[in-house]
Amino acid sequence: MASSPIVPPGGQFPIPATLSTPLLAFRCAPAIRPYLPEDVSSPAGIIIDTPITQNDIADASSISLPAHADLTLIPLVVTVSLNGHTLAEGLVPLNASKVELPFSLKSAGLKPQTEAYNLSCTASFSTLTGKTQKFTTSTMLSFLPDPPPGRSVTKMDLRTGALMAKPANGAKGDYETVFPIGFYTSFGDYLATNLSVLNDLKARGHVFHKVHPIPTFDNLTALEEVLDRMEEQGLYLMYDMRWTYMNSTAVTEEVNRIKNRPNLLLWYTGDEPDGTSDPLNATSNAYDLIYSLDGYHPVSLVLNCENYFFTQYTAGTDIVMQDTYMIGNNVTFSSQWGTPCTLDYGDCGCDNCKGVFEDISTRMDEFAQRLWDNGWDRTKAIWAAPQAFGDDTYWKVVPTGQEYVLQSVLAINHGGLGVFGWDDPTTDDIKASATLLAQALLTMKDFILSPAASFNLIIQDRIHVGLWTVGLKTLLLGTNLNNASATFDLADVHGLGGKVTQVLDTGAKLSKGSVVFESVGSGGFVFG
Repeated sequence: MASSPIVPPGGQFPIPATLSTPLLAFRCAPAIRPYLPEDVSSPAGIIIDTPITQNDIADASSISLPAHADLTLIPLVVTVSLNGHTLAEGLVPLNASKVELPFSLKSAGLKPQTEAYNLSCTASFSTLTGKTQKFTTSTMLSFLPDPPPGRSVTKMDLRTGALMAKPANGAKGDYETVFPIGFYTSFGDYLATNLSVLNDLKARGHVFHKVHPIPTFDNLTALEEVLDRMEEQGLYLMYDMRWTYMNSTAVTEEVNRIKNRPNLLLWYTGDEPDGTSDPLNATSNAYDLIYSLDGYHPVSLVLNCENYFFTQYTAGTDIVMQDTYMIGNNVTFSSQWGTPCTLDYGDCGCDNCKGVFEDISTRMDEFAQRLWDNGWDRTKAIWAAPQAFGDDTYWKVVPTGQEYVLQSVLAINHGGLGVFGWDDPTTDDIKASATLLAQALLTMKDFILSPAASFNLIIQDRIHVGLWTVGLKTLLLGTNLNNASATFDLADVHGLGGKVTQVLDTGAKLSKGSVVFESVGSGGFVFG
């Protein structure tokens, strides 16, 4: 406020030091979290990452490398063990990513238990002088007992960060990858008084297959009715504890009340805890408590600030979301408080933003870099909460449908694995365009969430194009950040060919070897 003193907020993420000598950031993680007794008859796996860096990040140790060597031809001997018993071993090249060492849960003699196993990962490397360098790290392996009948389990594929779940209505079926897309949804004045909203979601062909009701849930009878209807319609639940996650008694009651629902997909604790006075350890405390009570579903939260105690808040989550709302607001002078906005002062509704769509991709990239620096890139995922509202406080303009899809596609191209707009009810234009995106994701998720996919990002004249290749097919997903039409030449992309199928059109067409984008348009195409 105008009367407030200027106090630097602090809490900036520390930039890792850059060293003159190479480092090996040796890391390991289970391929799936959690494993269950049903997985005993199938191969399990440990993922090994061996990046070479000069940044002093988590798990990084000095390594002696021959000059001008092809690192991919230099093997590390990797062993994964539990209490001295070898579970998996193999050769892994230096500077490799996502190398999976298989092992058998049955042969390892592991028994399902609620407490995670602490695995030791060791790598050895022969130097030019004949000496052997050793590197060690560890990871937690979750091998849980079968849940009670009818209770759901959501697994995370740590090769990609994707969620895997069975049908939300409790019907029998295999685990399938889920690309969560939908909206935070008003409860008391919307869902609780109009259950037909949930029927409408089903009528859209299950493309919006997850609902995030916004508390408070003062009327538990109405809440049960909403959750029952969601289950009937086969809609997954993202359960929100934003007002209660700092109260252990309330968290215990809510988790025990909700955890047995077959359509529960994941938990949600802090809603912008970094933008409030919430204690730094509150999200971690809630995270630990939820896992002690449930353990079968991941935990999520959303951060509001660009750079404020990121590590402390994200320590208590499996999925960190960003809600960078830059549409229709003045990001340099606060219309709400009448003050300028700087790094140290003011609130313009979009923290440290420039007022351009790139604010979203920058935030996604920053979050990803910090997860990488902390050694969490394999065990935590990033989602987006696009702006689906306006005509409110800082935000004077409601995004168009094409702008909504632009926000979503931009986040996906920069690593987003889930999209939940704030909030529903929203405009018919946004809902219609979001439906097109959701329908396209039924096809696109097989590329975006595939462990076998190779990914490339091309940024050209404010057109952001993501390319996922699986086998002989490539998904091209692009969005135009310009307020004018723009063209992307496919000749700049190697390997595209064969039949072309357009799966998303919110302002993009294929024409004479190029993708022609409308102003703020987006499009998705499958080649091959």
